[in-house]
Amino acid sequence: MEFIKEEIEDTSDPEPSRIKHEDTEEQIDQVRVKEQKQELNEEEEQHHNVTIPRTKAKKTHTCTQCGKSFTEKANLKRHMKIHTGEKPYTCTQCGKSFSQASGLSKHLRVHSGEKQFNCDQCGKDFISLSNLKQHLKLHSDERPYVCSLCGKSYSRLDSFKLHQKTHDEVRDHVCCDCGKSFTTAGNLKQHQRIHTGEKPFKCSNCDKSFSQSGNLKLHERVHTSENPHDCTQCEKSFKHKRSLLTHMKICRKKSSQ
Repeated sequence: MEFIKEEIEDTSDPEPSRIKHEDTEEQIDQVRVKEQKQELNEEEEQHHNVTIPRTKAKKTHTCTQCGKSFTEKANLKRHMKIHTGEKPYTCTQCGKSFSQASGLSKHLRVHSGEKQFNCDQCGKDFISLSNLKQHLKLHSDERPYVCSLCGKSYSRLDSFKLHQKTHDEVRDHVCCDCGKSFTTAGNLKQHQRIHTGEKPFKCSNCDKSFSQSGNLKLHERVHTSENPHDCTQCEKSFKHKRSLLTHMKICRKKSSQ
């Protein structure tokens, strides 16, 4: 018996296999694109997170007198005024001069009476922030500057330095008119008004003027009727401290009798 071998034709559709293969390739491509995007994002993020170190500006402008260096020429020019003594900014009211415009601006508040810095502990007002900071040390009892010779302490460095001169007896500011010497330039300038007759401190209530600001303050109490000096023994108060001291002697005698 003869067997006839028939070739059974594969009638199955080959397309699904091809389509499936193409879908797999497309998915792989999508994954690769996603990975590439992620890598790019990570690179960008790293780039943004990199902190560029700041390079310090070089101090190329050097003072020929003391060797101090500055980053800007303008700062050196301002510094040189310390050595030359140049004070181009002059007060029109009292003639006092300053090396910087900011110094004059601060000084003008003395004449205008403007005191914009207030102490929140006692209510006292000041013309500058630095003066307020110095004043606040009085409330904190902070006195970091101690004299090694007598143990006296100070809240301010300038007051401490002035005190030290009393031990050293350094009087390096000499009056060219009479030869009298002083520990500070301010005391010398105040003394020189005796020779010049200068009275820069004028009363706003009358025509009187004074050579010292302290004398003007004492005089102004005549107009304000202010009596800041109180007697601890009785209820009396006085304009001047010397009047209080005289009165206190009388009070003590009466209380001892």
